Amino acid sequence: MSGDGLRCRGLVAGRDGVAVVRGVDLDVAPGRVLAVLGPNGAGKTTMLETLAGLLPPLGGAVEVAGEPLPGGDPAACSRRGVVLVPDDRALFGSLTVQEHLAVARDPDGPESASMLEVFPALEKRWRVPAGVLSGGEQQMLAVARALVQRPRVLLIDEMSMGLAPVVVEQLLPVVRRVAADTGAVVVLVEQHVRLALEVADEAAILVHGEIALRGPAADLANDPERLRRAYLGSAVA
Repeated sequence: MSGDGLRCRGLVAGRDGVAVVRGVDLDVAPGRVLAVLGPNGAGKTTMLETLAGLLPPLGGAVEVAGEPLPGGDPAACSRRGVVLVPDDRALFGSLTVQEHLAVARDPDGPESASMLEVFPALEKRWRVPAGVLSGGEQQMLAVARALVQRPRVLLIDEMSMGLAPVVVEQLLPVVRRVAADTGAVVVLVEQHVRLALEVADEAAILVHGEIALRGPAADLANDPERLRRAYLGSAVA
């Protein structure tokens, strides 16, 4: 296997030796956004946690920029540039926005203050503890914290979790800008199907741990019936 982006071949993932995700093949080039969609319980979060090293793979291989990714070692995956924004955001309630970014920043990464260009709403919250931020502000901070780590592969799990639709419509397009500006691979797990397909280049529908359908995001957005069948497990990849 080779390439400059993210590549999975035959990935098997799960917990306690029980496979939840089986035989997943993915290729995502730098600067591209892959939306991973599917019903609850399909294995989407398990797949992201395995890519981030939080869970050891049960089979298959993963490469970043043509080099094997060490499985089950989150620190090593982080050093290789794989950064996860989890669905619970994993923020420290007592640390301010500024402190979160200062602690997380890669020495060669973008300056913390540059994140205000990506998320201007954080400027007035710069010295405010994360615990008192709104849900949307917390999500902005979680993504900004990931960006100052200079990711080569950015994994975002349910960016819209617990947020009002109007906030989601403001936040999700940032994903497209991040991929274009940084050249990072972005893998976006999302339940907001329409918005996810608008910002993604490609999409994969995960059902019962297997990819039921994949293709250009624009094509899938224009074929809602095919998407519906995929969610029901009746489409062929």
